[in-house]
Amino acid sequence: MTNETLAQYANLSLYSAMAVFTIAMVCWALYLAGMVPSRDTTAVREAELVGAGGAAPAAPLGPEAASADPVPLRARKAAGIGGTMTWLGGLLLLLAVVLRGLSVHRWPLGNMFEFAVMGSMFTVLAFCAWSTRRDLRWLGLFVIAPVLLVLGMAVTVWYTEAAELLPSLRSYWLVIHVTVATLAVAVFTIACAVTCAYLLRDTLQRAGRASLLDRFPAAPAMERLAYGLHIVAFPLWTFTVIAGAIWARQAWGSYWNWDPKEVWTFVIWVVYAAYLHARATSGVSRQVVSYVALAGYACIIINYAVVNVFFVSQHSYSGL
Repeated sequence: MTNETLAQYANLSLYSAMAVFTIAMVCWALYLAGMVPSRDTTAVREAELVGAGGAAPAAPLGPEAASADPVPLRARKAAGIGGTMTWLGGLLLLLAVVLRGLSVHRWPLGNMFEFAVMGSMFTVLAFCAWSTRRDLRWLGLFVIAPVLLVLGMAVTVWYTEAAELLPSLRSYWLVIHVTVATLAVAVFTIACAVTCAYLLRDTLQRAGRASLLDRFPAAPAMERLAYGLHIVAFPLWTFTVIAGAIWARQAWGSYWNWDPKEVWTFVIWVVYAAYLHARATSGVSRQVVSYVALAGYACIIINYAVVNVFFVSQHSYSGL
């Protein structure tokens, strides 16, 4: 099988994954729509909130919740299909990454297109693996929708034909440095999704408004979940910064060159370090801390979608 054929099959797997993720996204949306409380339930809930002075009681997460307020059958079926499609899409992305690597005889992380595809793969597979340990049906739409958006950008804006690497990228540090960076971004992406869901849940709860988010885990539990994900991602990003400095020393003769990419990578590290510090500091509200985390993810987006494209540097990717 020729390299061109392998590259075509890689693209076919990618497009198939996008089609599957579209079905998954619709199913996750139907699951959330099926959890919307009825008018009677909403009236009762708002009455409870008013009676409690606007402070919503914590939603039960155990078997009692299932018996007292079960998820409708249609919503459960939609979630089941969504979960299956998410797994299938993740495996198709894995196949696309493997075929892309075989077609170019190298690790498929040489340009923005390949980074986006592998990052999406890590994000989906991490979510799928995590969902085997806890109920994450409420999070499905928050994860799959951004992944589908990134893949759409990858095939329309960042697409690069399969080709050899630039000379500066031909190093085993590509496998180490960029792979860990991609994995860190994947975990940060899931953490961002949880953080957004938490802030939305907390805002509606404080406003005393009943919504489908009442079926989500309690706001404090969601915030702790996001914090745990950031605890995992931050050391990975720290390793990314250190490994990048070592690779720069070998490739360019200096550990630090004040390259725009280097600067923004460090800015991301600083913002997330500030988040973790603020999270451990008493007197700082969880809402403020969560917005700092979102600022960190905004820096990741700027680093990838702006710095890579509009700033000429030693890190400039091929194919752009």
